Formats: sequence, C-alpha cells, structure tokens
Amino acid sequence: MVNETIYQHFRPDEGATVSEIADLISQAQSEYRPILSHFLNPRERFIAKTLVNENGQIKMSSEGLVPDAERKRVLFYPAYYQPTLADYELSLFEVKYPIKFASLKHSQILGALMNSGIKRNVLGDIITDGKRWQLIMDAHFGNFLQTQVESVGKIRVRFNLLEPASLVVHRDEWEEIQLTVSSLRVDVLVAAVYHLSRKHAKDILNAELIHMNWMLLDKPDQELAVFDIVSVRGYGRFKLKTVQGISKKGKIRVTVAVLKK
Repeated sequence: MVNETIYQHFRPDEGATVSEIADLISQAQSEYRPILSHFLNPRERFIAKTLVNENGQIKMSSEGLVPDAERKRVLFYPAYYQPTLADYELSLFEVKYPIKFASLKHSQILGALMNSGIKRNVLGDIITDGKRWQLIMDAHFGNFLQTQVESVGKIRVRFNLLEPASLVVHRDEWEEIQLTVSSLRVDVLVAAVYHLSRKHAKDILNAELIHMNWMLLDKPDQELAVFDIVSVRGYGRFKLKTVQGISKKGKIRVTVAVLKK
C-alpha cells in the first residue's frame, strides 16, 4: 500500500501513474516475485524509482535494448532475484521497405503503428542509422505487428524479427542546451527552446500542437518537471534534464535536450 503522502511529490495529473506503478511494486512484494511493467518514459521511470526508494523492500531495473533508450520496461523484484534480458520480454523488429525508392520518418512509423490499434505502452524506441529503421516492442504483440501492419503511409513494409545483437547503431540527434528562464511553465520553455514569443507558444498550445509525455497538453501554465518530454508539432521534441538553481537575477537555470524535427 502506497503512503498517501507520496502523491504530494508529484503533479495531480500524475496520480493515476503513481497508483499504477505502486500497484506493481505492491504485487512484487506480496507475491514475492518479479513483476514487469509496460514501456515507461523517463518521467514515469523517475516516479517508479521514487516509489521503490520509498518502499525499501523491492528493487527495480529497466531495459529497452537501445543504449540510453528513452522508453524502457521496468522489472520490480525482491532482493533474492537476479534479472536477465529475457525477463523484459522484448522483441527487435526491422522495418523492411524499398530503401532505394522511399524514405521513412519516425513520425510516419509511429503513426502507422498507432493507427493499426497498437498502444503506445507496448512500444519502445524507434531507431535508425540513417537508412535502416528498427523498433523495440513487447514480445507478445509481435505477431499482430507482422500480420496487421503492411504499410507506412503509401509505402509497403514488412517487419522482420531480429536478434538483439542485430541492433543498428542509433544516430543520436539530441543536443543539450543551457537556458535561463523565468519559470518552468510549458509556454515559457517552448518559447525559450524554439526562440518564439510567449504569445506564439500559447497559440501553438491552443491549436493542440503540444504534447507532454505523449499526452495532449491544454494548459499553458503547466509546469514541467525533470524528465518531462515535450513534443511540439512542426518543431520537434525536448526534454527537461536538470534544474540547476536560481541565477543572481532570479532566473531558473536549466539543461534541456533538444531533438530537432
């Protein structure tokens, strides 16, 4: 049973996530066995780590196949247990498509998967070396992927199951930048990251073009926390990595990792 005071450390809109993760930890403790989560984003894993530290009797580890994966499955387990890669129930697929005649984008592949009925929480990272595209997925949904998803946009594709050793070297395009901002409000950070006016940032939000942690955001005064990921359609994504303190002028110093469109 989660200590009710733990909720005060998180935003009200994260209450459901806190409860879901707390239930997994409680299950691992009461059944004295490892319990596996769906894929969690960095913010959700931060919540999980906080709850595990609060519990004190259950450990956690995470795996996403990709080095420094953004999305990982988390295993909660008693101290006696030693996790193995098989415990995470991950499958690696490569997208086979006519490379000489077509090109793919991350957003196109993700859109095709979502439109097929695949839930975001059974998908890990989608990666590329510039030509080849691969994705990590909950192993239980591999058959659905291979039989039900036949195209990405107008491009015919198929998904080949590979061994983890066949993982491509992902081309990491995140760039870290240092900013000083007046607050951690989403409109303030969007404006600072993309060199926009506050009004323009709010207009983008009002047009429903901003998502935080893959959920549509509709409040310009929503404050970001460390590990939150913001997607801005037409611009790209960024994640809040650190909050370093207050400058002499009263500004907040932050580190943000930016992924251009």
